[in-house]
Amino acid sequence: MDTASLDLPDTNHTALSQQLLGGIPVRNIWLLVLYASDMFRHLGSDKSKLTENPEDIADLVAEVLCYQVERRLIRNLSFGYTQETAILGQVRGRINSLYTESHRLLEKGKVSCTFERLTTNTPRNRYVRAALEQLAKITSQKQLSKRCRSLAFSMDRLGVAQGKPTGYSSKSERLGRSDFEDQKMLSAADLAFDLMLPTQVSGDRHILRPETDIRWLRKLFEKAIAGFYAIRLNRSKFRVSSGEQLLWQIDTKSNGIDAILPIMKTDISIENKETGERLVIDTKFNSITTKGWFREESLRSGYLYQIYTYLRSQELPGKKNSLTTSGMLLHPTIDKTVSERVSIQGHPIHFCTVNLDETATNIGDQLLNLLPLEFGGQKHGHI
Repeated sequence: MDTASLDLPDTNHTALSQQLLGGIPVRNIWLLVLYASDMFRHLGSDKSKLTENPEDIADLVAEVLCYQVERRLIRNLSFGYTQETAILGQVRGRINSLYTESHRLLEKGKVSCTFERLTTNTPRNRYVRAALEQLAKITSQKQLSKRCRSLAFSMDRLGVAQGKPTGYSSKSERLGRSDFEDQKMLSAADLAFDLMLPTQVSGDRHILRPETDIRWLRKLFEKAIAGFYAIRLNRSKFRVSSGEQLLWQIDTKSNGIDAILPIMKTDISIENKETGERLVIDTKFNSITTKGWFREESLRSGYLYQIYTYLRSQELPGKKNSLTTSGMLLHPTIDKTVSERVSIQGHPIHFCTVNLDETATNIGDQLLNLLPLEFGGQKHGHI
């Protein structure tokens, strides 16, 4: 991994949104981050306003996070247990016998104990406080920035320490009935950290450069496309899944093959519940074509073999729709816009691009307009 550092500018988000990352306007990277986030599912009527103005994402995230934190402060922050060791005048929890004896604490009427203490200084609350402090730096509204800082100070007074907890992931949290409302707060906090995008503009905070940002952008692109379709398609008509593992149609196998047989996992799958038609989407983050052996440009053969395998390996004679499953290779527009189709052994495959340099509305329209061709020309019901 390249260890060169990038600078994070300490400017408002409007100035940052005019920069480029991987050749894409940061405002549209923010749009992809929003589509990929859990918070996109919670926005309700704010969705359309926000996707038309992705520069306002930081402000909206700050508004949502502040509102959720204020609600939690009124009802009390969620508590958790931390393990502590202390010298006490009475037994609490477990006695540390060796330490007590070696320091002759009993002669002083003391004992060393390890016990659990109920506290608000949990990784979850520290994560939320750190998100408030991050948003205070990038929101464009002074009053909103002040509100973020004020709430962070309120959490400090309640014993929540400063600093993002190392290795913490909100996805690993198991929320019970009493703290389920923290889910929206954590979703907003996740998005707050995702909005702190790297750029080569001079600043005073540094992070390590991921491999030219491409690996991060490729994964973001995949999650954003899945999130967009999951929200915008009519859930009563379409089922959208991501990271679905496909099984090989195995007839016989040796004892050790399971340990070395590659796993097939699709990026995105969309199924029409009414007709049973299915579309498998594989997202990539490079040019859809490359220089061929005997011509100037050619589709990338490895990608074609991959989508072909996804489609043919799932064929079942008794399941008619499995014989005509559609495939799509979706790339961002880099050199030119491409939309080409071919049918191979009954499986339509669409090679297409989406222009991420367009407005947010146009990006959404491009993605929605790709689908009617994949489902028998029908209109794709969406919300």
